[in-house]
Amino acid sequence: MNNSYEIMDIEAGLDILNRDEKMRVLISKFGRPNFNLRQDYFQSLLRSIVFQQLSGKSAKAIYERFVNLIPETSNLSPKEVLKLDKDEMRNTGLSFQKIDYIRNLANYFEDNSFQKKDVERMTDEEISNELTQIKGIGQWTVDMFLMFTLNRADILPYTDLGIQKGFKIILNMKNLPSKKKMETCSKKWRPYRTIACWYLWRTVDDAFAW
Repeated sequence: MNNSYEIMDIEAGLDILNRDEKMRVLISKFGRPNFNLRQDYFQSLLRSIVFQQLSGKSAKAIYERFVNLIPETSNLSPKEVLKLDKDEMRNTGLSFQKIDYIRNLANYFEDNSFQKKDVERMTDEEISNELTQIKGIGQWTVDMFLMFTLNRADILPYTDLGIQKGFKIILNMKNLPSKKKMETCSKKWRPYRTIACWYLWRTVDDAFAW
């Protein structure tokens, strides 16, 4: 993970990626990438926890049921989440482990100041070190936060199965690639690997429903 960071410039990224033949084919097929950025840090991280190790469609359905537990007159805030009963959270399809993770996250945001003005000045590594102190937040969740909430340009979530499958497809491999293989093959996409990931996800059915 880089100690510095670059905010994403879609046009500059496409210029870099189009120099790679394999990526150029994907850009032609799927068009310009679309990033629906999420400004609420708590909601973004909560959503990522729900999506951990699930298919996109399944996770999206569970997340929508979870959001519906919050009264329409209230926001999806740490305070409101901590009011929820574990059994009603379980009825949305969440595992008990993820329920604990979500409550850990809510308690963290209730007790700590994780403000936009401060976070935007932090490096990717500093953000990772801060957030992974929360039980239930691993590197994959941090990567999703960096990509889709902070708009960091050069993130490659090596542990994401959809990304691994995307590499396997474009490289015509029999097995999923190693981290080293992905690192080597993605060097030509720097510093816009976040955009490259958007295309890798789209080569795989139901890889990502963000």
